[in-house]
Amino acid sequence: MTSVIRPILYGAAAGLAGTTALNMAGYVDIVLRGRPVSDTPEITVRSLAEKLHVRIPGDDQIRENRIAGLGPLTGYTVGMGMGVALSLAQAAGWLPTKTSRYAVASLFALTVTNAPIFLLGISDPRTWTASDWVSDIIPHGIFAVVTVRVIEKLEAAGPQS
Repeated sequence: MTSVIRPILYGAAAGLAGTTALNMAGYVDIVLRGRPVSDTPEITVRSLAEKLHVRIPGDDQIRENRIAGLGPLTGYTVGMGMGVALSLAQAAGWLPTKTSRYAVASLFALTVTNAPIFLLGISDPRTWTASDWVSDIIPHGIFAVVTVRVIEKLEAAGPQS
């Protein structure tokens, strides 16, 4: 049982660290370029709730506050889940080169975060400008590096089974 719990916990911690680093990179970009904060997380929450026929409770202001909280929480949840998936894959024997781990984690993060916004019709990455792609790729690359490194460090420091 411990052999499954450890990679889940390590992956969750790594995914949360990676998500924090991704968010920090995004906020640095906002400060440096003066661009607006993205409303995509909130739009995604609204779209998912509508598609799934889930009513977010509260009057207009309370509902909007809940949506504003759910947007970032979904990002942390997805990041934590990706960390868990990467850690479980490594625990199951997936041990490609370090460069491959970073590349797979980056592509995984880009796909998992951009697929829903594409499928829900919120944004179409095929129409993004080079600047849009840079604003997306750099934070997701940072997510991948931090997540993979934290998993590696936790595994190296943890008890050997």
